[in-house]
Amino acid sequence: MSTVIPIHSAASGSPGVAPAPSDGGQCRSTDEQMIAAARAAGKAEVLARFEADYPRAGSGPHDQPQSMCPAFGSLRVGLRMRRTQTILSGSACCVYGLTFTSHFYGARRSVGYVPFNSETLVTGKLFEDIRDAVHQQADPTQLDALVVINLCVPTASGVPLQLLPREINGVRVIGIDVPGFGVPTHAEAKDVLAAAMLKFAREEVLAGPVQAPTVGRSGRPAITLLGEMFPADPVIIGRLLDPMGLDCGQVVPTREWRELYAALDGAAVAAIHPFYTASIREFQAAGRPVTGSAPVGQQGTDQWLQAVGELLNLSQPRIDEARNRARPALRAALDRSPIKGRITLSGYEGSELLVARLLVECGADVRYVGTACPATPWNAGDAEWLRAQGVHIQFRASLEQDIGAVNEWRPDLAIGTTPVVQAAKEQSIPAAYFTNLISARPLMGPAGPAALAQVLNAALANRARFDAMKAFFGSTGTGEAAGVWEGAQGIPRERPEFKAETRRQLAKALKKRKAEEMI
Repeated sequence: MSTVIPIHSAASGSPGVAPAPSDGGQCRSTDEQMIAAARAAGKAEVLARFEADYPRAGSGPHDQPQSMCPAFGSLRVGLRMRRTQTILSGSACCVYGLTFTSHFYGARRSVGYVPFNSETLVTGKLFEDIRDAVHQQADPTQLDALVVINLCVPTASGVPLQLLPREINGVRVIGIDVPGFGVPTHAEAKDVLAAAMLKFAREEVLAGPVQAPTVGRSGRPAITLLGEMFPADPVIIGRLLDPMGLDCGQVVPTREWRELYAALDGAAVAAIHPFYTASIREFQAAGRPVTGSAPVGQQGTDQWLQAVGELLNLSQPRIDEARNRARPALRAALDRSPIKGRITLSGYEGSELLVARLLVECGADVRYVGTACPATPWNAGDAEWLRAQGVHIQFRASLEQDIGAVNEWRPDLAIGTTPVVQAAKEQSIPAAYFTNLISARPLMGPAGPAALAQVLNAALANRARFDAMKAFFGSTGTGEAAGVWEGAQGIPRERPEFKAETRRQLAKALKKRKAEEMI
């Protein structure tokens, strides 16, 4: 039997739903106002958990990195899973942007949406609409799970997804809050849904028998991998682990529900991406030990294999066998794939430190690594290693810090997000998009150096092309002349006399305001 929340008028101070901080179509409130509203609406515990799991840099103007809407991370995890339907609850503009982005990245499936307005939000009718939608969509012949995601406005208004039924006709119902004012990045939002699913699956395991993995069980201990990665990387990791009598286990986030059981069944967990704090808590609750970093480069692989072996109390000769077998292939791969040049690197995927380690071992002069993700115990070893190589690391990096690094170090190649790449190319500095060109290639084992060297050496070789274009076009299309202009209108030209007059008027207005304040 489903639970129905009581409907209160806005004036009665409903304990379940607070007055909306904005209408259903637009979000006009600041982070502070949204957080205060959410706490007043009963979401204090959720926000406290977010603050502990995903700490921000502080109270400055850039305490939340400037990346895409965080909820895209959770949406992506749900859309990549078979027999899983995702329903969004949020402002229409937000839902439009998220669905557009998801289809841009090839989702190939529909995203559910429960619309609302101020009345349905304040009276509690929105929750009833969500509950009805979940009941309508819960088809066990098509779905294993239904995911409902509260965006900013429903979270701030206290829409209680925890009151949704746990299961409907055998279809699991997962309700999560993923507000932009609580989850800093889309990378960490992946952890929000992955952890919620792991918690549900762990409780199912404790309750009784569950489905076996589709591929069966090998009988050897397996290492669960935490974090999205290139499809070839788990295969490469499996080969590195084989001499120790270990298998590469399930990758989380998973592609179907039963894979969650296989992930929990692993002997240990490798936090390849170090920001899955809540997921790690679920694995630790299941008694699974965790190690950080990844097998990138020769030194990184050597250290990672040692850490995995020690985590499972394997004998040192057995660990050494795996390390010694991996070293020649890794050394040869690094020698065949040198990368020469000064590089700055930034991104919001969470794998930035791993990529930087591999670049350093390939011979690159890496000066700066900026990541939108936080420092955690699982990337501390990578950060220490990079700092020992003279690399500046900026956790919770802002766009201004990333562009400032490009301006300061004047690299031969800038790897970063779209605005960083744009800023670098405007200065005739070759640049590469981190998400499209780096994350879309293998990083682990011997395949990593060759994959990076191919694309980055090609980018480094473009410096002369940029210089030639800069010399040819000059200042065309910059400053006042930026944009497309019709010949009849003429190309805009700088008018210093107008700027001087505007400055004079502003100074006069400021002087007048100060005089009025003294009266």
